[in-house]
Amino acid sequence: MRTVVKTLAAAAVGTIVAMSAVEPKAQAQEIQLTGPLAGAKAVRKLRLYREGRFEIAPSVSFSLLDEYRRAIITGVRLQYNITDWLGVGLWGGYGLGYNTDLTDQIDTVANRTSRTAINLNHTGNGTTIAYKKLPFGDQVGQIQWVANPQLTLVPFRGKLALFQALFVDTDAYLHAGLGIVGLQERPDCSTTCTTTASFALGSRVAFAPTFGLGLNFWLMDLISLGVEYKAMPFSWNRGGFDSRGGGTNGAFPDNKIDSNDQTFKFNQMISIQVGFALGTRKTSE
Repeated sequence: MRTVVKTLAAAAVGTIVAMSAVEPKAQAQEIQLTGPLAGAKAVRKLRLYREGRFEIAPSVSFSLLDEYRRAIITGVRLQYNITDWLGVGLWGGYGLGYNTDLTDQIDTVANRTSRTAINLNHTGNGTTIAYKKLPFGDQVGQIQWVANPQLTLVPFRGKLALFQALFVDTDAYLHAGLGIVGLQERPDCSTTCTTTASFALGSRVAFAPTFGLGLNFWLMDLISLGVEYKAMPFSWNRGGFDSRGGGTNGAFPDNKIDSNDQTFKFNQMISIQVGFALGTRKTSE
């Protein structure tokens, strides 16, 4: 038994010494591709739906998370695609709106008195407390029109399968640009802010960065269906309220309507659009 153990131990030690003396030969090696695929592109005959084509896409957009008035913007997107992954264009539209439930509740519940005269539309003349209600919705701000030059990047594309039977070419894109927004908003006033006339909406133009993302489904060579998310953050007085003070001490209320009462909002919207491409679809080599 001792002889067997000694023999096995000697064999194990000899094997370890022999292995340590051998230089490892397993090294990373570059795989050399030969044959007809040598130097070939990863994708060939790729369908290029965008490159060199001009797109016209009528759209309808719906604003999200509005406090007092929701906006529905009907418009159109014009875009020229320099390459299949880069395009420049312009989106614009005109907005219509309707009141939210909060606006209806304010109309129903809020009292028109001398203490609320600067913030709620009424028929008082500023010297009597016999205020009669006027619709609160007449004083809330709304988006009237939008013009948005933008840049579009298309980093992702592929196919969408439905029940493994219907396949649609799809691309996901990012966009960014400058939003020029026409607003209907309660105008500035400093001394007569409790009269009925002071609640009449005025026009103002706001500027804001825009950015978002979208999905585009190519139903045919010339027709696509798209869904897009857009953000336009800027400050505006959506309720027509004296909500902040001004001056050096920021006293509130200051009984004025001005830029101090404009509050920041991350304005968002979802758009549905149908695109029509002009030009011939290309394929990569």
